[in-house]
Amino acid sequence: MAAQRLVPVVETSNIVKDGGRNSLSWNEAKKRFKGFSENKVNMAYECVDRHVEEGRGQKTALHYLNEGKEQKISYDELKQRTDQLAAVLKKHGVKKGDFVFVFLPKHPDCHIAMLAAIKLGAVVGPLFEAFMSDAVRDRIGDCQGEYLITDRELLQRVPREDLPSLHTVFLTDGSGQNGEISLPEALSETLDEEFVLEWVDAEHGLNIHYTSGSTGKPKGIIHAHRAMVHQYQTGRWVLDLNEDDVYWCTAHPGWVTGTVYGVFAPLLNGVTVVVHGGRFSAEQWYHTLETAGVTVWYSAPTAFRMLKSEGDDLPGQYDLSKLRHILSVGEPLNPEVIYWGAETLKHRIHDTWWMTETGAQLIVNLPSETIKPGSMGRPFPGITAAVLDDNGVEQPRGTIGHLAVKAPWPGIMKEVWKNEAKYNSYFPYEGWYVSGDLAVMDEEGYLFFQGRSDDMINSSGERIGPFEVESKLIEHPAVAEAGVIGKPDPIRGEIVKAFVVLKKGYTETPELKEAVRKFVRGELAAHAAPREIEIVAELPKTKISGKILRRELKARELEKLGAGA
Repeated sequence: MAAQRLVPVVETSNIVKDGGRNSLSWNEAKKRFKGFSENKVNMAYECVDRHVEEGRGQKTALHYLNEGKEQKISYDELKQRTDQLAAVLKKHGVKKGDFVFVFLPKHPDCHIAMLAAIKLGAVVGPLFEAFMSDAVRDRIGDCQGEYLITDRELLQRVPREDLPSLHTVFLTDGSGQNGEISLPEALSETLDEEFVLEWVDAEHGLNIHYTSGSTGKPKGIIHAHRAMVHQYQTGRWVLDLNEDDVYWCTAHPGWVTGTVYGVFAPLLNGVTVVVHGGRFSAEQWYHTLETAGVTVWYSAPTAFRMLKSEGDDLPGQYDLSKLRHILSVGEPLNPEVIYWGAETLKHRIHDTWWMTETGAQLIVNLPSETIKPGSMGRPFPGITAAVLDDNGVEQPRGTIGHLAVKAPWPGIMKEVWKNEAKYNSYFPYEGWYVSGDLAVMDEEGYLFFQGRSDDMINSSGERIGPFEVESKLIEHPAVAEAGVIGKPDPIRGEIVKAFVVLKKGYTETPELKEAVRKFVRGELAAHAAPREIEIVAELPKTKISGKILRRELKARELEKLGAGA
């Protein structure tokens, strides 16, 4: 499949209008935000109040849709409601530097609660609505959170008996049973109280997100208000946002994508933000795109694959004519999904790479540049990336190594909460943030994901990235999904083993497995072809993002080997 099958680049994107890839200086970008020169800034002011002051208050800020329910909130109303809520929070003790957790579903109340806390200079901790008690306890307990904004349903999952620090709970939908504060009642009592926004230093804490590794408890990553520079600029150039855009990020604010690119970046750019409150349904998603008139759409490969599995005829039943730009995040984007987007949705899907710790997009496919299917893209202007070996030495193009980014940049994390050793571990080589991802950079500077550091397969001295093999496997017409690991082997060190889910209509036979193996050998490389293929009913995945858990596949394999020893 040749790259020329893809939809052409966008010649009039914002980065082109602004002078192109070489036009960015972070110091110049800071000048857009008045307070940087005096070290007095506030993310919520830039997201909301600034637009009202500059005459855009009547514009729709939030457009909420959920199974027939619909609500629109202007920037004027968003300012009024966040000011009022901030006044209530302040009245009940919330002050600069406090942790305020927000445990709400995808709804304007979630956005309003986050922005109100930020207006006070508090550090906001959004929690994913599907979190159960253990996840809630780990996060609030880790930083001894004192304040929580939630609703009566989700409050049932908050183990207050295990959280002695949590002394004040606000409910968005009435009163509770144990001294919770009813926000509807409290807001009615403080409507006339004047609120004064809290200006903070650019390094002041903004939000905290917890990221999980393969071992240990989740770590609290704190970002600073300075991230607004990076988040605004990537919103303008990568998301390509203009003020008349209607933008939908499908992630919940409890995940960093939902906060950075569901709340901050689009509001910084003054667009209309779509908030879809329902669960995933292909029909509902296409209906939302049509009803809201979405122009820019940011989602995840898992979601696109699920839409793809519903068939190519379904999108044609909806008016998607306003949609102009689609992006992806969360896991590597398989080439097949890019081809599907170009052919079925009539738009390229632009992969983006960043992490909770990085605070904003770092490796991107700009709308004005060629996409190489399977590539994460190239470093965002102002960002320097490299592929390093195990000693921190930059590798020649075409060599697999550790993906690293030259530090600092405006969006980078401020700290890992109460864990300086963990923070320092991200910087093993002077001046470089090492991501834990393996990658290859080609001659034109495009980066190709090869797996996580601990996923890398070393077979007979050849380093093999499992993602590349997985992407090739699912191009075979019989393969629905694939997970690839390195299986210990006494001769080769490791061999490539693939766990494959077959599409409906295909039956496991030795001949089919050999055909799949030969397909990878012929299309990719002999050393990358799986020496073993195991057909499975399903693959282990993360509950939230749907990422394949290779470590679980590996653990199962090691257990089988141990049992056979």
